[in-house]
Amino acid sequence: MIRGLTGFATRNPWKVIALWTVLGIALTVLGQALAFRATQPGTGAFLPPSYDAAAALEAAEEHFGAVPDANPLTVLVARTDGEPLSPADERRIDAEASQLARQRVEMPASEDTPPLFVLDHSQVPAFGPAMTAPDRSFRLLSVELTGNPADPGMQDTYRAFRDHAREVFAKAGLRTGFTGALAETVDSDEAGRIRSMVVGLVMVGMIVLLHVLVFRSVLAALLPLLAVSVIGGAAAGLVVAAAMLTGTGLAPSTPGLINVVLVGIGIDYFLFLLFRFRERLRADPGESGRAAAAEVAGRVGTAITSAALTIVAAFATLGVASFGQFRVLGPAIAVSVLVMLASSLTLMPALLAVCGRRMFWPSRALQRRPRAGAAARIGALAARRPLALVLACTVVLGVPAAGLIGIRMDYGQGGAGGERTAAARTAAEITRALPAGVSDPVTVFVTAADGGPLTAGRLDGLATALAGVRGVGQVAPPVLSRDGEAGRLDLFLSDDPQGPQARDLVAGPVRDTVAAHRPAGTEAHVGGTAALFADVSTAVGKDLRVVFPVAAALIALILFLLLRSLLAPVVLMLAVGLGFAATLGASALVFQHAADRPGVDFTLPLVLFLFVVALGTDYNILVSDRIREEMAHPGPARAAVARAVRHTAPAIATAGLVLAASFASLAVNPAPSTQQTGFATALGILLSAFVLSIALVPALSALLGRALWWPLRPGRPSPETAAPAPAEADAPALTG
Repeated sequence: MIRGLTGFATRNPWKVIALWTVLGIALTVLGQALAFRATQPGTGAFLPPSYDAAAALEAAEEHFGAVPDANPLTVLVARTDGEPLSPADERRIDAEASQLARQRVEMPASEDTPPLFVLDHSQVPAFGPAMTAPDRSFRLLSVELTGNPADPGMQDTYRAFRDHAREVFAKAGLRTGFTGALAETVDSDEAGRIRSMVVGLVMVGMIVLLHVLVFRSVLAALLPLLAVSVIGGAAAGLVVAAAMLTGTGLAPSTPGLINVVLVGIGIDYFLFLLFRFRERLRADPGESGRAAAAEVAGRVGTAITSAALTIVAAFATLGVASFGQFRVLGPAIAVSVLVMLASSLTLMPALLAVCGRRMFWPSRALQRRPRAGAAARIGALAARRPLALVLACTVVLGVPAAGLIGIRMDYGQGGAGGERTAAARTAAEITRALPAGVSDPVTVFVTAADGGPLTAGRLDGLATALAGVRGVGQVAPPVLSRDGEAGRLDLFLSDDPQGPQARDLVAGPVRDTVAAHRPAGTEAHVGGTAALFADVSTAVGKDLRVVFPVAAALIALILFLLLRSLLAPVVLMLAVGLGFAATLGASALVFQHAADRPGVDFTLPLVLFLFVVALGTDYNILVSDRIREEMAHPGPARAAVARAVRHTAPAIATAGLVLAASFASLAVNPAPSTQQTGFATALGILLSAFVLSIALVPALSALLGRALWWPLRPGRPSPETAAPAPAEADAPALTG
């Protein structure tokens, strides 16, 4: 089937290219236009309904009219001269707020998106009760805007409201500050826009420069990036369209993550083909580019298919996760990788067939035999001293793996980190006069289960008990629903509501107190950011215990089917497991110990397992498949290993650098969790490429010899019946 696809593509290259171009552009435009309609704001929507925070969200929607995409904002209003607010100032603030509450905020027209795809977020802001700080330094207004906070139209609507409110209060001689999740998102976006653009340009420049240095060809440098970008956009568009058709909500980060993943693996697969294509053209100067493309794509296509299916299997296991964000992300990445696999078996071979030897113009590398470079030396070392190389790799991986001792998980949400946005400065000003949780309270929802009305008096005992919990700075007066069947208590914590202390406080003392003192005949649920993240941490912990073994078993099965060996998959899985431990341990050393953070982000083990194990296995599959191919020729097994390393090390090294650069771009993001993901994944990819696939796996293969492929042993020495081994001089150098 694989050779059938690649053969069709190389026989009809222009038809294949035209089809992918049309589909790619159409789906890319569709995905970019509709991405924000397919995304689902808020972590709470992904939490299973059996959790307490999810039940609290349901109570808020049912009894208090809360909407899932509501964006609460806190507006700080103070005198410009820094003096305490007078009663006249308070009346003036309330009067201006009353005017703003009756004015419709019009969403500015978008110049980038066609009107057909624009969702109008124009609205009248909802204002809640105001409060003045105890020292009368400022007055806080509660405002709510409704809409997907990741939608640029919603962000523009917030900017219009912010600028108008700032102007109104400035005319009254007052200054304003805005904080809340939406305000933080917009401020971070504005602060990081230039940084993101620079990082993106640097990443693209590094990828192009690396290709130019390796292939010494402009076409070979630009064509893979262009093709992969189109396919990545098409895959993201397909996922967005599928999400909208099925009514599935995507996390706001999913489309961007798809692009990062596909740029990395897509260029990897193109590199695997390019290196083998160049090797084939060097070996037979008279062979046509179309014939060489057909043979190379058919041969490498098997390894690429197995590598892609490994990633698909790993991410598909997230479909069994209970946390909705993982359950949606897994199939989304899996579908995207399948799209990239389809293009790797059709579009990429078609491009090779059309370009032929012109792919490597103006380089003259096809007319000369390459020099033996670092790849040849590493291959010779693996064949000559495999045990020493295994021990050296074990030490290199074992030292950072020691960081796993005492590792802790950090369940605090990643905000803007050390970046001091205007929203962060406003929040800090509020906490100097009020409890830290004023702008993001923990809310206890109490509903009558006995059919009787719920009065404020029935909530007094619970409110008093919660006020006595250490860490609860203040308890607001009870608020009853209009139907009289529910009540709400807002708790203002002393600690940052997005920090680990607040999470532990809610998960333990607050919920214990609610369970012990809720009024008879009622149900009570604790909600809010801290409660939500406490439940998310529990759900993710359960998912990890399920996803890890299932994904590992599926990856091992794919390796068994590809390599047709019982021992080789075990060797590869052990090597990858050691690389995973080294990467996670190094992350703990850097972030938990060196940076003195509470721990590593709680999603990092799962992210590393999926990305480093699955993507790193790509390289192991490539080198193992080539080792088996070389061992099919007569001669010593160690010589076959040396030849395999010389042929595959350049592709693996280049691919590893490209993929690591893609993920490293995330490390400059201001959000701590994203920083950790970028650093750790880039490090894991580099370890997988340079330590595992180029050194450790070949050394182990040299030690085990043809026994590695038990019960099938390829290429027993029989010169009369076996084809000769390829000439050693045909192997490429590490950079040539």
